[in-house]
Amino acid sequence: MVASDPIGGRGMAETTLEIRVPTELLEYGVQADDIQRQVLEWLVLSLFKDEHISSGKAARLLDLTRIEFLALLRRRGVAYIDYSPAEIAEELAAVATLTVKPGA
Repeated sequence: MVASDPIGGRGMAETTLEIRVPTELLEYGVQADDIQRQVLEWLVLSLFKDEHISSGKAARLLDLTRIEFLALLRRRGVAYIDYSPAEIAEELAAVATLTVKPGA
């Protein structure tokens, strides 16, 4: 179902989904708004980690600046740049070939 209210007032259409959570979560002071925000955050971070969306798109979906999104990645322990061991070796080899010009 598509709701008429945009997400966070950003003009972005939204779809309403029903999720089920253990009632026990509510005993820890978790509110419905908290659950909605955390589910959105989890989904966006998952899409970003799986390289389905860019950091800019992820930031917009969460109504954050890019800097705020990068800070969120840090808080959640998500790497912004996730090099494979082979890519790291390639980068280090490239750095090793660089020379510094005197006076530069």
